[in-house]
Amino acid sequence: MFIFVIMIEITGKILFDPKDRTKKHKFQSEWKRMVLVEFSGDLCDYYSWFIKKRYNLELNRPLRGAHVSFINDSVRDMGVHADKWEDIKKKYNGTEVTLTLDPDVESDSKHWWLVVEHESRKPLLDIRSELGLGKPYFGMHLTVGYANERNIEHSRYIVDNVVKYGGGYN
Repeated sequence: MFIFVIMIEITGKILFDPKDRTKKHKFQSEWKRMVLVEFSGDLCDYYSWFIKKRYNLELNRPLRGAHVSFINDSVRDMGVHADKWEDIKKKYNGTEVTLTLDPDVESDSKHWWLVVEHESRKPLLDIRSELGLGKPYFGMHLTVGYANERNIEHSRYIVDNVVKYGGGYN
């Protein structure tokens, strides 16, 4: 018997201080720092299509498209390392990084995502470490989409049944 483990490798660019997309982000930008890996392509649309076909659940797209946020922290959390922000930004902004994603979609009913595998997180965790930050509060992931107030109950029903009866999301 053979067991095949398939993973998704995706290459993106590190982006410091992405453009504000919401009023909340604009308000927080004075005291919060954000860095993400931005991906081109339609990986979110691809997974959303599968979720729509399998579960008849239409997800809203992430505002920033396919990305992995790995710094979304208060300047205060950086402590004395906050002064290094501009130097670290010059060092890494625009750098390409390849991440490995688990292809099995996960959900908490509201959000649907792909987990970034542990080994490929190292470059991102190293940048966090240079800024005096530990592991991120939320695990590193790529959000595929999210349910809204019209379909959150349907999404919750799907997740509850997958947990109850097994079989995974795919």
